[in-house]
Order: sequence, then structure tokens, then C-alpha cells
Amino acid sequence: MKYEKLQKELFIKNRDKFTAKMKSNSLAVFNSNDIFPISADSTMPFQQHRDIFYLSGVDQEESILVLFPDAQNENHREILFLKETSETIAIWEGEKLSKQQAYELSGVKTVYWLQQFDTILNQLMAEAEGIYFNKNEHLRAANEVETREDRFIKKCKNQYPAHAVYKSAPILHSIRSVKESEEIHLIQHACNITKKGIERLLKFVTPGVWEYQIEAELAHEFLMNRSKGFAYTPIVASGKNACVLHYIENNKECLAGDLILLDVGAEYANYASDLTRCIPVSGRFSQRQKEIYNAVLHVKKEAQKMLVPGTLISEYQLEVGRIMENELVKLKLIDTTDIKNQNPDWPAYKKYFMHGTSHFLGLDTHDVGHFNNPIQPGMVFTCEPGIYIPEEGIGIRLEDDLVITNSGLPFNLMSNIPIEIEEIEEIMNV
Repeated sequence: MKYEKLQKELFIKNRDKFTAKMKSNSLAVFNSNDIFPISADSTMPFQQHRDIFYLSGVDQEESILVLFPDAQNENHREILFLKETSETIAIWEGEKLSKQQAYELSGVKTVYWLQQFDTILNQLMAEAEGIYFNKNEHLRAANEVETREDRFIKKCKNQYPAHAVYKSAPILHSIRSVKESEEIHLIQHACNITKKGIERLLKFVTPGVWEYQIEAELAHEFLMNRSKGFAYTPIVASGKNACVLHYIENNKECLAGDLILLDVGAEYANYASDLTRCIPVSGRFSQRQKEIYNAVLHVKKEAQKMLVPGTLISEYQLEVGRIMENELVKLKLIDTTDIKNQNPDWPAYKKYFMHGTSHFLGLDTHDVGHFNNPIQPGMVFTCEPGIYIPEEGIGIRLEDDLVITNSGLPFNLMSNIPIEIEEIEEIMNV
């Protein structure tokens, strides 16, 4: 992998947190992702399943982690199964992890080759009363492709119908949402790489540049800093394109007088950063652009003050809506009549700010977590209000990544990335 080796102590802690919440005499199985085909002999680049990575640090295809804290054989309380390397694999793909390397990465002492999995699992299931399956239960998941986990679950239910079945997802959503200090350090590193990309762009953007050229500059900077690239598909949206929330074509010329909305973030060691900035193609904001920009920035500053322990995201979003409503009135985009006649389920401000303000961040850009529970210290959230005015060809969103702390206000992992109008204009006009 491009990133520097991570310390196994993180993954040992993560496994301890998971097993502490397991039911007695049960085991849990976690599969790596498949390598997905494109066509002919082409495949997509491998992306490790975030759950097995979180629990083991293993970033290799065809890997399986088994956790069985009550196993009679002490050596079988944690087991990694790996694809065995061979001379042919070493020549064509490069060597896979050795058993010793897997231990050094994960802290799991018992490592078997993958061909032993069915035999060992059969032995363990004879002891166990229940099994934890790892289904994707993210609220925004829309999977149409059968995964390695799906195939394993079908096979296991058929082979072991008498066992109790439990879900790993609720445990993982709980423990993954509260980050260890090592994880926050990795997210900060990803944010620092993103900062370098933005600083590069502020000196690069000029009228006539194309959106894809901006994307290329970012990719260059990210890769030069040991990231494998973007944490998510980048949005480089100039002019009216910024009013399309998930615009990813990035194929238009950036014209003088327009703004560019940049929703981009580097990953590092599978951890995501998620940033949005808006910059003027010509190097300076117009008066109207400044008014809208400062309105969004004000909402963001007020919103992030509420990201403190004990806050409920549902109540937070309602209050952010009230702050945004006030700003939209000042901008003369809505008025008191609009507010008086609004649908409570779709308030007037939603015409110009139609998405949520915050989401969990971590190994996934939209990370797992329980949105109905109060915010806790150690959680990481984005804060990203926006105003989108198609009739004016202006879309502005501003976003930083924030760590919830015990001491009141959240810690901004992106506080050193320019966001004030004066900062941006100064750098662009040096």
C-alpha cells in the first residue's frame, strides 16, 4: 500500500471493543471485498471492506477474520485466513502477506491459509451457539451486487441452520463512530493532504481552465503525498454546475466571473477527508457572491458551535434550518410570507438548502453511526451548509471536518485550509 505501516495496537483495541459486545459462545466472521470486474479481463482497483480493515488492518483481497472469544482452543479466539502466495502470484501480482507480516499488521497470532477456512469454521461452529453476520446496514446503502459477505451468509445459513444469528452492524456502527486517537491522526493526515491540493489550486485556477484540469491537479498532489487518491468521486463544479449537488462530470470550461464549488477530499490509509470550498475563477468575488458566501459561512460557524456532546442531530438540523432561514430572508431569496405559508415537512429554506448539514466521517466518507443517539466525544462530523440559486448560476457550499471534544467546541481538522474571502483572494492574486 502507498501509506506508511500502521501500528497493530489500534486494531487490537478495535477487536477488543467488538468482542466485548458479543453474546456469549458466539463467533463473528468478516470477509474482505471482492475485486469487481469491468469487462473482458479488466477489474476495478481493489478496495478493502472497511469493517475487516477496522478490525485487522489487513488490506488484501480474499481475507477473512474470525472472532470467537469463548473458543475452547485459546489459539482460535482470533483467526485470520489469508490467500496463500505462490511463485506464480509473486511473479504476476506481487507476493501476498506472509503469516508473520499479517501478525505484525494485525496483532492476530493465529493465521491460516484460506483453503483451511471451511474445515476450521466447521470445528468452531460445533462449539458455538450463534454467529454474527456482517451485512451492510448503512442508511444510504443501495447495493445491487452480491458481495463476498452475501455469498458467505447464504452458504452458512444453509450449512448451519440450527445456530442463532446476530448482526455485527449495530456493534460496528457504535464502536466505529467513536474514533481512537490513532484514527483521528489518520483523518488529520488526510485533511493535511487535502490542504496541499487546495493550496495548489488557488495558484492554478484562472479563466479558461477546465474542471477536469483542476481534478488532475488535485490527483497529482494527493498521489505525491502517499494517498491513493480521492476519498470519494470529486465534485469540481463551476457556474451553474454547482447547483447540481452531486455533479461529477467535471468537463466544463471555467469562465471569468463564475465560482467553482470544490467538494473534494484525499484519503489516507483508507481514512477519508471531506472538504468543500468555493473559489472565484477570476480571483475575486463579486459583491453578490460575497453576500451569499458570507451567509453560508455564518451558518457554518453557528452550526459547528452546536456539535458538542449530548446534541441530537435531528434537533441540530432544525436549529441550522432556522439560522439558514434568517440568512435567506436577508438575501431576499425568501420572505415572511413564504415562511408563514411553508409546509412544515419541507420548510421554505429547503428551496435553497435542501440537504443535511452533517454526517459521520471516518473509514467511509459517509461513515457508520447511530444518528438517533446523542453525539459523543471522539466522533467526527462534517459541517457543510450551502445555498444553491440556479436562477443566478450560483451554488455555494462550505465544509470542514470536526472532532467532537470533551471541552466544548469541536476541533476543526481543516482550520488551516483557507475559507475566509480575504484569505482566498489574497492567495489567488499573489
